[in-house]
Amino acid sequence: MKSEIRELLQQAENANRYENFAEAELLCRRVLEESETLQARSDEEMLSGIMSLPASLQNAVALRVLSESLWRREMALKGLPFALAGLSIAIELEHEPQQAESLTNVGIIYDHLSDYEHALEYYEKALALEEKRGNNNGITSNLGYIGMIYSHLSDYPRALEYMQKSIAIEEELGNENNIAASLHNIGTVYSHLGDYSRALEYFGKALAMNEKNGNNVWMANNFTHISQIYWQMSDYPLALEYSQKSLAIREQYQGKDAATSALGNIGFIYASMGDYSLALEYMQRALAIFEELGVKSSVALNLQNIGELYISIGDYSLALEYSYKSLAINEEVGLKELVASNYGNIGTLYALKKFDGYNPKKAEEYLLKSIASYAELGGKQQLPEFYRALAELYRDEKRWEEADNYFQKYHQLYCEVQSEEAKKAVHKFSFERQAAEREKEIAIAKAVADAEMNATISLLHKVLPPSIASRLIKGEKIADYFAQISILFADIVGFTFIASKMPARKVLAFLNYVFGEFDRIIEHHGCEKIKTIGDGYMAVAGAPIECSDHAERITRAAIDMMGDIQLPEDIRSYLPKGAIFNIRIGINSGPAFGGIVGEKRFVYDIYSDAVNTAARMESHGEAGKIHVSEEFAFHLQNRMDMVGDDLGGITFEERGEMEIKGKGMMKTYFLEKNV
Repeated sequence: MKSEIRELLQQAENANRYENFAEAELLCRRVLEESETLQARSDEEMLSGIMSLPASLQNAVALRVLSESLWRREMALKGLPFALAGLSIAIELEHEPQQAESLTNVGIIYDHLSDYEHALEYYEKALALEEKRGNNNGITSNLGYIGMIYSHLSDYPRALEYMQKSIAIEEELGNENNIAASLHNIGTVYSHLGDYSRALEYFGKALAMNEKNGNNVWMANNFTHISQIYWQMSDYPLALEYSQKSLAIREQYQGKDAATSALGNIGFIYASMGDYSLALEYMQRALAIFEELGVKSSVALNLQNIGELYISIGDYSLALEYSYKSLAINEEVGLKELVASNYGNIGTLYALKKFDGYNPKKAEEYLLKSIASYAELGGKQQLPEFYRALAELYRDEKRWEEADNYFQKYHQLYCEVQSEEAKKAVHKFSFERQAAEREKEIAIAKAVADAEMNATISLLHKVLPPSIASRLIKGEKIADYFAQISILFADIVGFTFIASKMPARKVLAFLNYVFGEFDRIIEHHGCEKIKTIGDGYMAVAGAPIECSDHAERITRAAIDMMGDIQLPEDIRSYLPKGAIFNIRIGINSGPAFGGIVGEKRFVYDIYSDAVNTAARMESHGEAGKIHVSEEFAFHLQNRMDMVGDDLGGITFEERGEMEIKGKGMMKTYFLEKNV
């Protein structure tokens, strides 16, 4: 009998390893049913009497493997009591190998439940026990798990530290499967850092090693994460290619249970490509499998995703139906964060005037529920979106005081979220790493003769903002965070055609003149030129020296750039016949990071998602117009109201919602000055 039970447990562990989780659960339950106290009991009865299990090693293993079969199917909360019971038996038996595995298993479950404090506690206990035992395999796996916790906590330098420790030991052991897993995990950290090139490098190394060893499960994971990187980069055809590779492996080697995540990913990619029919097909396939498996949390999540897809399609009635279905399940299983998200989605739908079911009373009710739920959970990241939705609802209902109140809350919390210390550490780490690579070069520059130093200082002041040049000369590492700035991109309309018809020297004279005028205007209004790319021009207000009136400064500069530049006759005469000199401007505001980048040829640059959005405002704008984001329009209007200055008659022409590449649907405005 004992040999039969050992065989069943081995089969269960293998079933989990190859993602046959339902089979693993059945095998473990067969083992546990050998104990008199649990024979033929329901789940509720089993959980209520679980602590009366005999303290046998077979029960400790069965409980651990059973809990794993559950958390790996996204039923971590259901698996937690079994995991804790298995750990309790291992501790009672003083069986250190099983105790260490059980500690790690409990840590993983808390990790899945996003309870990172408890996850870290159990991983560290497991690591200490494995170090005591001298079990290198256990040491490396727990180092990796701890690294992933720090990654979840946005402490990326420490995450990489633990992962590098893990991979160093694994390379000594020559365990290529574990090395590949560590390479993959390091890739995820670089992905979070936004260093997609480095992320793809590590995912590629992991993939090559897994292909060599025929590790199909991890190959599928590699393909999935590579797909996500290409999706982040808006390269949807490549994202689709890698997701389909992941799906093929999962269907061939792991069965339809494991294929659901790949199906969902493919659905998201088709949605990003605007192919809503195929997106819906793949999402519905994933939903059907989860419903068949009875994985309620995943059913609810897929219902929510399909509801959001129907919003994109414009079928708001179906979107509301799916949102309510998702809400009912999430309330039943107690997934509070998803409940808060459901409330927000339902409130946003009721607030849509183009929806036949437009109901401002219900919209207010659900948005307030969402805000209260997220506030209770401490979910700062999600709150700004629903604060803004509520502000817009009150504005549409002409409840001006409440609209202003909630927009102020939105703006304050948006800035607070963006300025979290963890996020600063992420980006400052990236800049500081680059700065460290230049320390030797700066040290050499500081040691040159006075004449050479003066020449260097003069040059730096010409190519860098004066405040940055001064700090760089002092040897300071430039890595700054700005809670709120305004960013402007300008472009010469039809430049490619114009340049193709002009002599090279006149093209250069043309650009020098226009950019010289831009420089003059930008400096006059207290803004800072950042760079030029071809015929494109970028400037900011509020960085590298912060100021509260950055939106007004950039607006005045944009208006002057749009109206004040007249080409001299010796350049105008060379313009192609019928060509008209015109520019296009895009503006956005938001948080950003500034620093020196490059090694031999370094420049000062500004980075953030807000910068990318400003560039999109320019590229999606129109000739002779200033195209601004909703965020900038709200911020500028608020500033004008606060200081009582209309900037000479500024108005906003609503452009409506439009598809912005890489951003989705956005509401934008044309900024105009009444003559």
